[in-house]
Amino acid sequence: MTLEKNTLLHNRYRIIEILGQGGMGSVYRAIDENLGVAVALKENLFTTEEYMRQFRLEAIILANLRHPNMPRVSDHFELGDQGQYLVMDFIEGEDLRNRMDRIGTISEEDAVQIGAAICDALAYLHSRKPPILHRDIKPGNVKITPEGHIFLVDFGLAKVYEGNNQATTTGARAMTPGYSPPEQYGTARTDPRTDFYSLGATLYAALCGVIPEDGLARAMDNAQLTPLRKRNPKISRRFATALEKAMAVDPSDRFQSAEDFKKALVGASSKTQLLAGGHMVAPPPPEAFLPNDPNDAITSKEKTPRPPVAAVSAQTPAISDDQPFVSPLKKQKERERKRRFALIRFVIIMVLLLLVSVPFWAPGILSEELRASIPFLAPTSTVTPSITPSPLPTQTLTATATSTSTLVPTPTATATALPTNTLLPDVTGPVGVDPILTATPAATATLSVTPVGGSGQIAYVSNRTDLPQIYLADLASLALVQITNMPEGACQPAWSPDGKKLIFTSPCRGMDEIYYGAGLYIMNADGSGLAPIGTVPGGDFDPSWSPDGKSIAFTSLRSGQMEIFIISADDLSSINQITKGAKGVESRQPSWSPDGTKIVYVVKRFGVYQIWLMNADGTGQKQIVRSGVAFSDYLPTWSPDGNLILFNQRCATKFCFPYLMTISAVDRSVEQGAFFQLNVISIEDVEYSPDGFSLLYEGEAEGENNDIFYMTVTGANNVRITTDKGLDFDPAWRPGGN
Repeated sequence: MTLEKNTLLHNRYRIIEILGQGGMGSVYRAIDENLGVAVALKENLFTTEEYMRQFRLEAIILANLRHPNMPRVSDHFELGDQGQYLVMDFIEGEDLRNRMDRIGTISEEDAVQIGAAICDALAYLHSRKPPILHRDIKPGNVKITPEGHIFLVDFGLAKVYEGNNQATTTGARAMTPGYSPPEQYGTARTDPRTDFYSLGATLYAALCGVIPEDGLARAMDNAQLTPLRKRNPKISRRFATALEKAMAVDPSDRFQSAEDFKKALVGASSKTQLLAGGHMVAPPPPEAFLPNDPNDAITSKEKTPRPPVAAVSAQTPAISDDQPFVSPLKKQKERERKRRFALIRFVIIMVLLLLVSVPFWAPGILSEELRASIPFLAPTSTVTPSITPSPLPTQTLTATATSTSTLVPTPTATATALPTNTLLPDVTGPVGVDPILTATPAATATLSVTPVGGSGQIAYVSNRTDLPQIYLADLASLALVQITNMPEGACQPAWSPDGKKLIFTSPCRGMDEIYYGAGLYIMNADGSGLAPIGTVPGGDFDPSWSPDGKSIAFTSLRSGQMEIFIISADDLSSINQITKGAKGVESRQPSWSPDGTKIVYVVKRFGVYQIWLMNADGTGQKQIVRSGVAFSDYLPTWSPDGNLILFNQRCATKFCFPYLMTISAVDRSVEQGAFFQLNVISIEDVEYSPDGFSLLYEGEAEGENNDIFYMTVTGANNVRITTDKGLDFDPAWRPGGN
């Protein structure tokens, strides 16, 4: 159970806030009221006798650690059946995961400094009597202070290592996929080389923004480590080689000491080696001390899978680490090697037997002189046969010229019925519009298409009559109808799932980023039945209808900054706020998943927009795209099958046309968006057609203003829909078979 704010523990430590949470307990920032200093308080809720015994043992050992790159453990205590607590120095600053969120990827020089500092800490830990293993090195446990000093934190999973000849029992074994080596998943022995793997994986992720392939999957030959330079060509070969060596599946192939690892890292840098504690990186800016999560309560982004809480009786054996780790792949290769050697031995024996038996079974092969020299062989004949070789027949190849006009039949064109889902280039296009045919791009992500029914009508916004208004266009007949006449303009149309109603934003005086003072309105598809939504005036925009038609998500300024709310379509007075960010951390642009269980949205942090994902009730908020502070990511939308998310990306510090990007909606191991390369100058506000075959978007043709286009999901058959001199934007494809 999470401790409440202001809870006083042990008559000394007052809880201030939660810093992280996992299966074994939470980490809190607290105030030591005896000394008046901030501390980090780590909780362990496993209260079995074995866990409590090990906790006391390791707490005493950790309390004696003193190193410039590690916090000091100052106290430990137990509260009956409630849990055990470890008290450490609270290190102010940002962790490496926060830095990756803020700048995307770190430089090689920063990676050298961070790696060398952590190697210093590991060398100290591993040299203790008995040695101590950290076993949970990952970006969230590498802290950077406001002065740029580097700390290795969170020793709640540390283990006393008793060497090769003694079994060590441990109450908790952490497995962080991507950062943990394969031996940490089973009952094999963990040793100092376990920490080297995790450090190498941490630096790998920080340099390329992608968590490396899981160690256990690599050990089972189900995955291979992608070379670091393939993901970040700017990294030097020597540095990449050092990290890949540290991440070897077999511990015997890794560095065997922290000093060796550090020498390899520093040797790849032009900077001179510094004394322990002297390695530093650029300090984080003041805004980096915002919460990790847009909610007030900070939750851990890297929750380590924990074993379930269960009673450990005397009959239940504890996990034993007395088995040396040998990867399954290495065992398989050893078996294959033995089979190959057995086969080779068999072949050699058979060849020898054949050679020995030849003189007996084929006496004519050996000459009479050679047979006479072999004591146990008798001459086959007293007459030497005369062998006259017969001339070999000569094969003549005759080239025969064949006239293609007389011998090769001319194929007859036959009309063949194509499948209904075959995409044909629309060579004609709409009347009066020249279609722009583009080559099929080599897209970096595969767009999966799921037909869900279609419509030949779109709604979009145009300011061709001065103020922006919403128009309904039929793509087949080119009929165009203005369906709003709001005195202060209308924009951001969003269809109900049945295609019968539209929700939109007004006032709207142009293509604004934020619609201050706006409200939401609902109407029928023909413009009738106009009615306002909500009771609080001002600052409602970015509407998005849920797939079941029961809820509408939108952005509102009613709480003082942009946050996401949900209103019931049946009861327009029922409004629920589902995001609540810290000051300066704002949420907007919600987009429902096709099954209605999740919402992808945009969070504004560090001055840029980021793509986040959450459950439909606002829980489980997580950043899924990490582009750093050089780019803003915005306007996310789902593919109809729910497997992909498309979004736009702009340069944050200079002008550039918006890019179209993709990322998997289900695979969380990849956190960098992939460019969806299309032969267009500008593309923004992309939306799938209801049948999933086409993409509707706003963009600019060469020398033209903002217009509406559509094309196939492969990028072919690009057709310009609008040609008016006004600005056309906010396209929305009407659902259903209208």
